[in-house]
Amino acid sequence: MTATDVHAPRTAADDPRAALARTQAWVAGLLDGLTAEQQALPTPCDAFDVQALVAHLYGVADRVEAMGHGQPAASVPAFVEELPDDVAAGYRERARWSQVAWADDAALTRVVLAPFGPLPGHQVIGVYVSEQLTHGWDLAVATGQPAEAPADLVALAERSIRTVLDPLPRGGVVPFGPAVPPAAGSGPTARLAAYLGRTAPSAA
Repeated sequence: MTATDVHAPRTAADDPRAALARTQAWVAGLLDGLTAEQQALPTPCDAFDVQALVAHLYGVADRVEAMGHGQPAASVPAFVEELPDDVAAGYRERARWSQVAWADDAALTRVVLAPFGPLPGHQVIGVYVSEQLTHGWDLAVATGQPAEAPADLVALAERSIRTVLDPLPRGGVVPFGPAVPPAAGSGPTARLAAYLGRTAPSAA
């Protein structure tokens, strides 16, 4: 066995690039359903209305691309300043470039500087799968779309984010509120969102 073989990815968690692509495709599908009238709606992420949330999803894709090239996450803004008229097409283009940036297998074991500190590339992707799934849930809840992502993606995301967040206090460097109890009957994506401090609005 060579040194390269020792570090080769062996599980979906070690090589979550397919999960990243599927997650971004799910988010893009939600953006397909977005209307201009929904831009100012509130979301379960208290700091964002829908428009700000979409601008952040663009920024997240840009940060994933930057880290795939070995650059720190903070080298790229967390939001874009302007959105195109076709937000779904614009997001798909950014998502495509973020996936291309991780094409080299060596990127999976290279350590990069994520917002929570230095992490190996495969763990960075898993954390950002979690972030995009959670913000997708925010968008879906805000706009009345189906909010549950594929369960296998959510399972990978939850394992990844818990590895990073469980040892850390929330707030400050960790931009999530304390975990809240999920509503009765919540699906996996809603439970992930609750772990990251989200509460869905009560029905009127």
